Amino acid sequence: MPDKANLAQKFSQIHEYWKPCIGGGLNGQQVKLVKAKGEFVWHHHENQDEMFLVVKGRFRMDFRENAGEGARATRSVSLEPGEFIIVPRGVEHKPVADEECWVLLFEPASTLNTGNVVNELTLHELEKL
Repeated sequence: MPDKANLAQKFSQIHEYWKPCIGGGLNGQQVKLVKAKGEFVWHHHENQDEMFLVVKGRFRMDFRENAGEGARATRSVSLEPGEFIIVPRGVEHKPVADEECWVLLFEPASTLNTGNVVNELTLHELEKL
């Protein structure tokens, strides 16, 4: 039988920043929980949209957009607890948290945390809480 989940209890099991863990799943999607602090990497996802919901703390999503003639412009969206943003597939973004922040992500299970970038932060398999 299904049981409820407590976000504070789940987040208490996460001890590393930028290491998402699986909190649950449904219909090929996963609810991922991540503690964020500092800057992540610029990346995008070719085939997946992502939803970021701030549970605790403050969070910023930086975007790089084409501004014509190949120039790049940057804009930022700041998020408070209880606010979320959906990043459409193909949009280059960089998550940033100046202080510890708890973020719930909702995205397809196949979504790689670093998208089109493969580096030391890339996780091919996530821990299930």
